[in-house]
Amino acid sequence: MKREDDQQLWDLLGHASAPKLSPFFARNIVRTIRQRSRPLESLGNWFSRRRLVPVAGLAVAVVAAVLAIHRPVIHKSSDGTPDVIAQIDPQDYDVVADLDELVVTDESNLWDDDTQTL
Repeated sequence: MKREDDQQLWDLLGHASAPKLSPFFARNIVRTIRQRSRPLESLGNWFSRRRLVPVAGLAVAVVAAVLAIHRPVIHKSSDGTPDVIAQIDPQDYDVVADLDELVVTDESNLWDDDTQTL
């Protein structure tokens, strides 16, 4: 805006007193800026060694307690019978014998097939 555009406004502004700044203006501005950056520092305080050590100890204690409480219980049979996996039905013996014969037959056929391809 030029002085010629609005002479009355410039005359009014000329009579107004100039604002006076405090001698501590720069210090107050810097203090305000530092206070605004403190939330990040407070977040860093949560991860300080003074707090992390007790929290880590508590976490280890909780994990140890959970592992101690929830141990799997092993039931042992008292009558001395073998496990179900070890028990074989008489019918299974016939199947095993048939498989043995099949394997022997297949092995002998393997050599016969190789001689025919030559």
